[in-house]
Amino acid sequence: MVEVSTPTRWLLRALATGYVFFLVAWPVGLLGRRTFDGGPGNLTDMLADDRAVAALQLTAVVAFWAVVINLVFGVTVSILLVRYEFPGKRVLSALIDLPLSVSPVVVGLALVLVYNGRDGWFGTTLEDNGLQVIFNSPGMIMATCFVALPLVIREVVPVLTEIGDDQEQAARSLGAGARQTFLRITLPSIRWALVYGVVLALARSIGEFGAVKIVSGNITGRTQTATLAVEAKYQNFQQPEAYAIAFLLALVCIACLVVVAVLRPRRAHRPRP
Repeated sequence: MVEVSTPTRWLLRALATGYVFFLVAWPVGLLGRRTFDGGPGNLTDMLADDRAVAALQLTAVVAFWAVVINLVFGVTVSILLVRYEFPGKRVLSALIDLPLSVSPVVVGLALVLVYNGRDGWFGTTLEDNGLQVIFNSPGMIMATCFVALPLVIREVVPVLTEIGDDQEQAARSLGAGARQTFLRITLPSIRWALVYGVVLALARSIGEFGAVKIVSGNITGRTQTATLAVEAKYQNFQQPEAYAIAFLLALVCIACLVVVAVLRPRRAHRPRP
């Protein structure tokens, strides 16, 4: 640990605390204050609005499927990157980080070019077979999967690298199959990395705006998610409902992070029977 003088230590603490307070705590706190101005009326009015409820339900559905898909493919890709050598491995690893550097709006536009039903590369074929991707739920799930793709993988890869494959090889030498080795050796070792990855992916999926706006068409009551509803209501001078929806979104994300932060040390230090 680096030793610093007491004034420097306090200065660093003040800078870090002030940075987090003015950038995160204060704005989110102000959002909660505006939501409950005059009591819980803004929240109850919002929950009585069918369009707002539909937007929240659609957000939950899109986020759920995006997290499930990213969980399955995230674990698969992580094992592929850590346990196997193959041509193009570095390229694949770099492509996984692409959603972190590319604007979500660009992602949405790229998906429209490929999957739109008028002149998209695959969109016309898919729509001829009864599957509409753009301006429908599949496109919104794809866009959300894309922006949240690296979160599970970047949590699992370091853990897989750190634990190595000695236990997996020992299990296989004793006759365990691939499925049994994964369920009894690999999965327990990466469970907390998976939990963190899922929580981060869930928070990212719930809050996605740019890519979803491009591919959804923002149709009220059909393809309008909660973040799009916040923008629409704010611009239509319905600020109380916009504050209430935004507060609910922030509350869900904060609750996920708090639950994981509280549970993880207890599980990690729990003595084995």
